[in-house]
Parts: sequence; structure tokens; C-alpha cells
Amino acid sequence: MMGRPMLRRLALACAALMLAGAVWLTGPATAQAPAGSIKIGLLYDHTGPFAEGGSLNSWRGAKMIIDYVNEHGGVAGKYKIVQVDGDSQSKGDIALNEAERLLNVEKVDVLAGIYSSAHAVPLAERVDKEHRLLWITTAISSKVFDGRDLQYVFRPQPTGDQVGKLSVQYIADYAQEKFGKPARDLRLAIIYEDGPYGTDVSSGNEAKAKELGLNVVLKEAYSAQAPDLSSLVTKLRAARPDVLFHTGYNPDIALFLRQAEEGGLRVRAYLGHGAGHSQLDKLKGNIGADRVEGFHTVDPAAGQLLDPKGLRPGVWAMTQEMVRRYRTEFGEGELAPHVSMGFNNLGVLLTDVLPRAIQKYGGWSPDAIARAARETDIPDGGTIMGYGVKFYPQGHRFAGQNERAFPVVDQVIGGRFQIVYPKSLAQVKPAVLLPRSSPLALQ
Repeated sequence: MMGRPMLRRLALACAALMLAGAVWLTGPATAQAPAGSIKIGLLYDHTGPFAEGGSLNSWRGAKMIIDYVNEHGGVAGKYKIVQVDGDSQSKGDIALNEAERLLNVEKVDVLAGIYSSAHAVPLAERVDKEHRLLWITTAISSKVFDGRDLQYVFRPQPTGDQVGKLSVQYIADYAQEKFGKPARDLRLAIIYEDGPYGTDVSSGNEAKAKELGLNVVLKEAYSAQAPDLSSLVTKLRAARPDVLFHTGYNPDIALFLRQAEEGGLRVRAYLGHGAGHSQLDKLKGNIGADRVEGFHTVDPAAGQLLDPKGLRPGVWAMTQEMVRRYRTEFGEGELAPHVSMGFNNLGVLLTDVLPRAIQKYGGWSPDAIARAARETDIPDGGTIMGYGVKFYPQGHRFAGQNERAFPVVDQVIGGRFQIVYPKSLAQVKPAVLLPRSSPLALQ
């Protein structure tokens, strides 16, 4: 049995191998960083509809990895992290104002977090122009990077179009087995919130469907703030899809599902893409626990669902550390994928990038961090999400985006999410179809 010194060394080794919102401040409005500390501003949505759509869970993960690193001596075992929180309140203008406060009033060294792609797209350009460092843990829109050649913005997350493409490929691969017909004979419908997030994911849906020669019978955008989606339900009923691909946030998902059931919409398979679709406890509370069986979400993996045998040595210990901390601090219930996103993706910065910036480039200035980030080379299986980390270089169309990131498909089976695709990572074989008991199931 290992003694405490050995356990401590193992924990530190696991953090190195892992390489990777707002609670209100209880102290003064401006946190004073002690000498030799690193100030990190965490900008998430603590209030408004995005909070329960995954932003608060992302903040929880980020907070836990900061606590973990500080308890083990700080970055590189020496430099403590001062966490300064901001609340975007699920509003774009407030997100920009909070970013300004964190960077220029609080004087944080790094701005991190960002849940909503609608916030991330303008923030990335603004922060980059100021030569400040932005580390995105959660927002997925490709538009954050596409063709912008950003120098000081990095994201370990996969992109929205990757998410959209994977869900269509999944249906195509199981079409004959589960639907009893070739994929090209299925009728597909795509609905999405009309911001950068929904637009990017739906573009991935459409691109993959076109590549595979599949039949998209309806593609329709809607506002996430819409008070009524019954007209969208009517259009879907007229289109008669076998499979519905849906990208939304939180209240809009619940509104649509209630009106779809009331309006008599019936489909054979239902696939959501992250955000509110990945917050299973919240989804059950909104529409009923008996109504979510067979639903899908496509998102980066929740770390605790992965097979430890597919991870690099020591990484699973960090997954267990995350789960233990979550249970201790936030209680029982679902560990949504967004918890892993905050914990892992900020962890890449804290345990891989910042130590190298300090040791090789003399500190944690934006230039030092950016240089260190471009040298990150974590192999697949080297993070609790299962993916590796290698950022596209300057001059690349997606400079700053992690080229090794990937999402997975989860399905609610037996009342809980299980990874069902890609097949190499699947925990169980998918049902794919909605069960006959589902009020949305086409009988």
C-alpha cells in the first residue's frame, strides 16, 4: 500500500501527463495577486439560459483543476493561481464588458472559459488585437478561428462542424442495421439555433449528408429566444423526417420538445448536439425522466465514461480525481461532459503550457504562453477526454485550434448516457432508434 509521499508524487505525475464560471467573489471587487502568482480570469455564464445549458458545469470543472494545481504547489510546483470570476449572464454585450473588466481592471494574465460561441467569435478577435491571451475551454464554433490567423487565442475543444459531421456519419453507419434501409433512403431534418454555434454544427450536418449522398428534407434555423416554436413543428411534420438533428441551448430545447410532443411530431431517431442536450439531469427535469430514453447528444466525451485502457498511464487517475472532487463539492448526480471540458481543457494550460512558458520562455506573458502553446504535443489518450492536443500553427486556416480533438456520440440507455460511437470508443452497442415508449417515437 502506497504512503502519502508516493501518492503525492503520483498525483503530480498524473497532472503532468494529463497536459488538460462564475461563483461570486466573496472578497473585494478587485482581487490582489500576490507576487509570483498567476491571475486567471474565468469568464462563464452563471446566470441566464446558458448557465444550465453547460456553462456552470464548465466553470465547475475549471475551478476544480485550479484548486488541484494550487493544492500541489501551483503551476510548475511554485506559482499559485489567483482565480477571478466573471459572469457573462448569457448576454453578448455583458460578455464583452466582463472581458474588458477582467483584462484591464482586474489585470488578469489569461482570460479563460467562454461557453457560448456567440460570445467567443467577437471576443477572440478583440482580445487577439490587444495582444492578450484567450484560452477557450468550451465554445465550439469554427468561426472563432476560420481564416483569422489569431496569434493569442487557443482552444483544445473540437469544432462545431466536427460535431455535426459525426452525428450524420453515425446514422449512415447504422442505417441498414437499425432502420432496415440504406442511408440514402432515410429522410433527414436539421433544425438549429441561428447563432454561430447552431449554424456551425448544422453546416457540419449538411456537409456530411451531401458528401454521403443523403436526403435532407428540411434545414431550418430558429432564434434561441423564440417564445413559440410551433410553426417549426408544423414544418417538420410536413417534411416527415426519419431522423431529426437538433442543435440548441437549453430553454429552447425544452420548448421545442414540449411543442413537438403536443403537435404530434414523430421521428425514428433524435440527435442533439451538446449544450442543453448534454445536461441530462436538467433535461429530465424539464421534460420528464421518462421522455429522454433513446435521445442522443454529440459532444466531447465525459471523461468518466471512457475506457481507462485507452488512456495513457496516469490519465485515469486524473479522471478519478475530477469525479471525487465533483462529488465532494457539488454532490451526486450527472457529471455532464461540460465538467470534463472545464477540468481538462483548462488543465492543458495549467499543467502543460504554463510550465513550459515559465521554464523555457521566462514567464507568462502572452507571447511566452503563445510560444509554449504552439509547442504542445500531447498524444491521443493523453488527456481525460481521450484526445491529444496539437494546435494548428500560425498561417494555418484554423491557427490556434486543436487538430487532435474529437467528439463522441452518447445515447441515453437505461436512463443514463453511454458512449455509442465511434465504435472504437463505444461502451455499448447503440439502440439508435427511439423506444416505442417515447412520446416522439414513430411507431
